[in-house]
Formats: sequence, structure tokens, C-alpha cells
Amino acid sequence: MYRPNVAVVVLSKEYPHKKEIFLAQRNDLMDVWQFPQGGIDEGEEVLEALFRELEEEIGTNSVEIIAEFPEWLSYDFPPKIAETMKPFVGQRQRYFLVKLQDNAEINIQTAHPEFRDYKFVATDEILKLSASFKKDVYECVINYFKNEGLL
Repeated sequence: MYRPNVAVVVLSKEYPHKKEIFLAQRNDLMDVWQFPQGGIDEGEEVLEALFRELEEEIGTNSVEIIAEFPEWLSYDFPPKIAETMKPFVGQRQRYFLVKLQDNAEINIQTAHPEFRDYKFVATDEILKLSASFKKDVYECVINYFKNEGLL
């Protein structure tokens, strides 16, 4: 069974002049950087989960939705993570491309911090920094938004 999840490719306030993407370093996995993401609660709409997860993980949900990936994408957890995520074997994700609004202030020191650090990177750096088990999905999403002329 795959956990329903929303994931967000967050563009800096400088978009479209600069195409920089937010990546955050996880607290629990050293040297693993990722997009903000999180589970969709029972009865919750995807967009509700998107705004809730952004607020919970990066301290702001002041974003403008630019685009949505047209289908659900899935990946399997590595065995070590799968043990802690039972009964789920992976995640089934809906991806969005959003831009931070001018008034947005990122604060990763939220009530339950998931990240230790963050930075904005060029698209070609994302796959170098992301977890191996997410690379295929990340590459698919980034290439889609590039082909759409958005990145």
C-alpha cells in the first residue's frame, strides 16, 4: 500500500528571472535533501494538504501555484525506512510547482522541525543532492516542468 502524499517544488521569489528551487536537508537523514512533502490526511483535499504541509515544514504557505504534475507518481521506500512506515511500502505523490509570494518568510524551525537547513539551487543540482530512492521521480517532475517551459 502506498501512502497518499503531496510534494511541492518551491520556486524562489525571484522567479521567473531566476529559476532557483528550494531544497531542505532532513533532520533524520544526513546529506539527504528534498522538496517539502507530506501525507494527505483521511478526508483532506490535495490542495488543503499542500498548504498545510508547507506551513508545517517551511513555516509559510504564502505561495502561488504555477502548475501541477498531471498524474500521481509513486516510489518505494528503502528497507530501513519501510520498517518505520508500515503498513506503507512507499508513497504515491501529487506534485505542484509553486512560487513564494513576496511576503513569504521561510522558517524551518517550526513546531515539529523536519529540516536542519535549506537552500535554493539550480535545477541541475537537485538530483546530485536528493535521496537515491527519489531521484527517478524528481527527474521526471523536473523534466516535465522544463518541457512545459516553466523551468
